[in-house]
Amino acid sequence: MKKLILSICLLFALSSMAQQPIDRKKVVERNNPHVTTMDSLNSLSVGNGGFAMTVDGTGLQSFPKSYSLGVPLGTMSDWGWHSFANPENYQPEESWRYYDFGRGRKEPYATQVKDNKRAKAAGNWYRVNPHRLHLGTLGLSLGTDPKQIKQIDQTLNMWEGIIKSSFTYKGKAYQVETACDPVLDMIATHIQSKGTIAVDVRFAYPTGGHCDDACDWTKDKLHSTTLVAQTANSAVLKRIIDETVYFVMLRWQGTAKLKQKGKNFYQLQAKSSDLKLTCEYAEQTSTANKTFADVADAAKAYWMSYWKKGGMADFSNCKDPRAKEMERRVVLSQYLLAIQDAGDTPPQETGLTYNSWFGKFHLEMILWHQAQFALWGHPEMLERSLSWYFKAEANARKIAERQGFKGVRWMKMTDPWVGEAPSGVGSFLIWQQPHLIYLAELLYRANPTPALLQKYARLVDETAEFMGDFADYDKQNDRYILRGCIAAQETLPAATTINPPFELSQWHCALQIAQTWRERLGKERNAHWDDVIQKISPLASKDSLYLAAETEPDTYKNEKMYSDHPAVMGAIGLFPYNSRQIDFATMKKTEQWIWKNWKWETSWGWDYPMMAMGAARMGEPENAVGALLMKQQKNTYLVSGHNYQDGRLRLYLPGNGGYLMAVAMMCAGWDGSVHPNPGFPQDGNWDVKWEGLKPLF
Repeated sequence: MKKLILSICLLFALSSMAQQPIDRKKVVERNNPHVTTMDSLNSLSVGNGGFAMTVDGTGLQSFPKSYSLGVPLGTMSDWGWHSFANPENYQPEESWRYYDFGRGRKEPYATQVKDNKRAKAAGNWYRVNPHRLHLGTLGLSLGTDPKQIKQIDQTLNMWEGIIKSSFTYKGKAYQVETACDPVLDMIATHIQSKGTIAVDVRFAYPTGGHCDDACDWTKDKLHSTTLVAQTANSAVLKRIIDETVYFVMLRWQGTAKLKQKGKNFYQLQAKSSDLKLTCEYAEQTSTANKTFADVADAAKAYWMSYWKKGGMADFSNCKDPRAKEMERRVVLSQYLLAIQDAGDTPPQETGLTYNSWFGKFHLEMILWHQAQFALWGHPEMLERSLSWYFKAEANARKIAERQGFKGVRWMKMTDPWVGEAPSGVGSFLIWQQPHLIYLAELLYRANPTPALLQKYARLVDETAEFMGDFADYDKQNDRYILRGCIAAQETLPAATTINPPFELSQWHCALQIAQTWRERLGKERNAHWDDVIQKISPLASKDSLYLAAETEPDTYKNEKMYSDHPAVMGAIGLFPYNSRQIDFATMKKTEQWIWKNWKWETSWGWDYPMMAMGAARMGEPENAVGALLMKQQKNTYLVSGHNYQDGRLRLYLPGNGGYLMAVAMMCAGWDGSVHPNPGFPQDGNWDVKWEGLKPLF
């Protein structure tokens, strides 16, 4: 009897231990970024999802020029955009060129024309415009040499959403706190020093550059900054840049005076050793009268709620020495995507920090950015930007119609007003098309309500309508094929490529989901979609290895074919296994070949998570972990958590989003996975505790 009682007590104790909640605050705070140098790659950010500001080691944007080639000191928003004038009256259709992909008609695509001067200029104008604005820098007046900043001790407290910085300049100690309001596009800072406290408020003209900090400091004459209202403790600045107008509202506590130092340069000079300041950016003047304390308290409440509500993973019980770094990347990625990717529009690759591709966003990347929100317990953050698709629907329908297809064809590179950026590659991509369906399904699984079904039903239907029509019937072989497209592995040309594997798997999965949505709503299944589902081509293979496309038999002999994205891993990593298209043994052999032989140095940040997801489904958890922590330049994660790619892309948020997507799947599994943490080795070294995660399909 005593043995029985002891056994029961032991079981109860073990059960209690197993159910102990994660100490979330401890997990977050042990991964707080700590900066001790003025390194342009070590800048930190605060933000609210649709607005963000990045700071240097001073806690503000004191040295923007010195950081321009690192992780720049951006101040960007969802709403802040600009266009250069169009005096030649270029029209979008001037960039169109017609292509015959064997569908019995010529299809117009917005591309980059090279053989016609005006058409080339028109295409370039629509690629550049509109472009995202840098709204202005807010920095301490500390000279021009960041090397003069000494004894730096800076920490981003992610649990409370505040950056605390201390340093010395010319022997004087400074303490700076910086926070962002969770609702308003407002920065708040508290500066203390016995040295001079002067805050520089500067504005640059936009560059319209393909990839830069969006600041041209040499064109003062082309824009203006006017003081339109002022009191003893506040000022309103009006910004005019061509046809773009916005306002900057400054409010402070402490004795200070605002002085104009240049055409687009103002300075707030404090008369004491303590200055509290808020700076709000908005399209209209604002009457919000918030103090530093108001913003800091609101930020603290917001971030504590964020961390307590969503998913969490604790790697502290893991014995593998790599686990600490994996946890760091997970926590920092959660923070970065919440401040940069959770706005009302899809995010750009470099978020709200600096411009890549002119600040425009890419709809094929929205999956890598934002699927993780639904998997990590924050579906509302995904839905903010997914709702933008309703705005895009009309133009997407026009694209499909002019090319002779049913439904809506989602563009690749676009902007808040749903322009279609001409591109010799992007306009031919199709892998952005199923993302709406994929993300809507993740939302539904996170919140399975009739209201959500009703909200997205039309978009799901219209998206699938295009997909069913785009799949071309091959009568001779009684099958459907995908052609006239550039694959996710962008080394393949549109004119000759047939049946890329990632897209084939996408088509099968998304059409199945679309049919399920119809059934949930009490509608009949679409007969044509069912025909496509039943007859869509299987993945093409040779020598028991899946090819980059049916038209690329030398995939594993031609180095060009095993560089760039290992897209075939996406065909099994992101989508449920289906025996109609994929032979498991062939895919496993393919996964092992790719793991050993792929030119990983040519890959991108999201390729490593994609490989991890594919390896996990293939029963190769060691490869899954190894992919996420592979020592390659483009799999580098900076002190801030940003995924570094190269000198052009010093941060790359699809890498962060993909990382979270992969870890959620490796922890919570996928439909049909059979044991806890199925993506991690079951060798006793990966005791990953997690809460609030959702499995993948």
